[in-house]
Amino acid sequence: MHNLSFKRKGTQRLNAKVHRGVSWRTSALPLAFLCVLLFLPLPASAAQTQPERTPLTLELLQERLRTPTLREGNLTVDLQKMAIDLRPENASFRDAFYQLLRKELGTKPLGLDLSYALILGDFVGSDLGLRTPLYAKAIAPIFTATEQEKLERLRFVCLESLAMSTTGYAYALPNSKDCRSLLGTESTPASEIAVFRGVLTLMQTRFNGEVKFSNTFFLQSVDAQGATFLQPTDWTQTRFARPVSFTSANFQQPSNFQGSIFFEKANFKKIKFRELADFQGSIFETTANFNQAIFKQLAKFSSVQWQGNADFSEVDFASQAQFTKAGFNQFILLTEATFEQGVSFREAKFNLLINLQGANILNLADFSDTKFAKEACLSVPGLTFNSNQAKILGNPGEIGQMFCIPTLQGNQNVLRNLGQNFRQQQQVADANKLEYTKQRLRLIDFGHRLTATNINSATVASLMNLGFSATQAQAIAQRRLVKSFRNSSELLTIADIDLEKYTQLSVDVQRLVARHRLIVGETLSIVGWLLLAWSWLALSVLLLLSGYGTNFWLVFGVGGLAIAYFGLLFWLVDRYRRLHPVPIIPTFYETISILVSFSVLEFFSLLAIFRNAEQPWLTLGCLFIILVPVPMALSIRLYQQGRYHDLMDVSYFTEDGTFRQLRLLIGRLPVIPRNETFRERYMPLLGDRRWNWLNYYDFSLNNLVKLGFNDIRLRDEHLPGIISALAWYQWSLGVIYITLVLWTLSRTIPGLNLLIYLK
Repeated sequence: MHNLSFKRKGTQRLNAKVHRGVSWRTSALPLAFLCVLLFLPLPASAAQTQPERTPLTLELLQERLRTPTLREGNLTVDLQKMAIDLRPENASFRDAFYQLLRKELGTKPLGLDLSYALILGDFVGSDLGLRTPLYAKAIAPIFTATEQEKLERLRFVCLESLAMSTTGYAYALPNSKDCRSLLGTESTPASEIAVFRGVLTLMQTRFNGEVKFSNTFFLQSVDAQGATFLQPTDWTQTRFARPVSFTSANFQQPSNFQGSIFFEKANFKKIKFRELADFQGSIFETTANFNQAIFKQLAKFSSVQWQGNADFSEVDFASQAQFTKAGFNQFILLTEATFEQGVSFREAKFNLLINLQGANILNLADFSDTKFAKEACLSVPGLTFNSNQAKILGNPGEIGQMFCIPTLQGNQNVLRNLGQNFRQQQQVADANKLEYTKQRLRLIDFGHRLTATNINSATVASLMNLGFSATQAQAIAQRRLVKSFRNSSELLTIADIDLEKYTQLSVDVQRLVARHRLIVGETLSIVGWLLLAWSWLALSVLLLLSGYGTNFWLVFGVGGLAIAYFGLLFWLVDRYRRLHPVPIIPTFYETISILVSFSVLEFFSLLAIFRNAEQPWLTLGCLFIILVPVPMALSIRLYQQGRYHDLMDVSYFTEDGTFRQLRLLIGRLPVIPRNETFRERYMPLLGDRRWNWLNYYDFSLNNLVKLGFNDIRLRDEHLPGIISALAWYQWSLGVIYITLVLWTLSRTIPGLNLLIYLK
């Protein structure tokens, strides 16, 4: 076979002899078998897809090496549509094939084009490159300055990977052979790498045997679009200095990309991995595109560093997917991806948004011990997730904060399923966080309905203020007389409104979030608008003061601030009565004691609010509106009109003299009954006692929390009405507050379901 020359006529004669049953010499049997494969008639469907291939001989190979083709500015050895037999029984040709190509490709930056070729037997691509040590001082001088720069670039990647490994990521790469060589101080035989200097084109190439490119450095691009690999492929420790494309490639057996580095864009769009796909410890320096890829078996992306965007949109993971300890420096796109089995992001690191919009999680998604940067979140609008069949795992108290959903419309089922998922796992804090998110989105929706322009009721002038022209506004008015608009997209049915105008009015591009300036729905009456405004106000208060019943420490801080405030106020109106003619004022010690205690209580209450509230300043603003205007107005009026009544030197507050114990006073009212027996039982506070100032906090505690160390009430005679109004005002707030406390406890303590369904 070594010296045979197969020209077209000779090939036809060979084909004719094979069909007539001519017996060939033993040394030519492999060639005869190859020719039979090439010229046997194919089925009609196969004939359309399989190109006619020419058997590669040594003479033909030498001719192509002598006359390389110029393609896109690069000299390329053209072996397109060749049938190359590299099986063991053709060892002589195989050895000569590697020797000739290695000699030419190593000394010159020649490309190799195997497009539409058929490779029989194992293809050891790493044997085609020039082997050179990667130790910085031992790089072969044959390389150009640009090529040496690309080789040196690997050193910086290794240093970066080594730095990240100290934080727990990318353990594999710093231990690779080339990294040990580049970071070491001396060269070793094991530090050599095969360098492929030219462009490698494998478009629609079919490999019937194993493909081995391990420990290879491609200095130019690799194009394997539509290639078919029928046996295992080995790309371990491979470096791609230029863009690489495996678009629509088909890997029938396990493929190994462990420890590889992709310096430029890596395109794996529409690729099919029918067996194991292993990318453990790899680095993608720029964008990695796996859009519409199919992983039939296990997909390993553990300890992978994604320096650019990672696009897994519309990917089908039929088996498990592992992203354990991976580092994502940019966006990861999983839109409309399908996870039929488990997917693990355990100990992964996310710096930016994880887009799961429209994704399908059918089994298990594990985000345990995952680190999210400040800008990172799990975007899950339209997520398909059934909490009865699938689960999402994450660190308790943390994972619930990582979900971000822009609008409530179309996502209520998503939030409900996610909340149920965490409640089933007894992660109440995470379920409550999702409930808070849901109610916050509902509040935004209420605000839109109250303030946005309703297209079914807006005047022509209002429509023109939105940006419609006079003609368009009139067309809308005429259209709604015939039939009301059901959704905003029906605006496109009007001839005078195009898609650009509709988009301009419906979406606030600056915020990158759908913020509708107009709404479509039934026209609200005055009563309906007022009821909706009341719902908006009540929901706002619940969110600001308790996180919609999901944050007990926030409720605790709100209560502490109110108790301290009213305690100080009641002390002031009781102890500081007048200056003339006979002063009735507190002692210096009592004044210092009440002010210091008030400051301490306010400090810890404010600390609880600022540590737990989403918008602490709005929470304080809400408390200011509730606590300050009415009590302050009453107090100012009290001092303006003065006090002229009997028992002027006796405290307005009385205590139950028969008991001194911690009591729950749910049914207690702030004023004692008129019956004479109660006047004997309830005795005035003793103003000359150094600890008397504590009683005012006790009274405030009784009113707000219905709990106290003593039953302290207002006396029923010679009592200014304003002081009684102050006490009743706080008592009324206390009824609301204790309900809020019980509701919040029921939602935050597992198993305590007293008011869990109270909405």
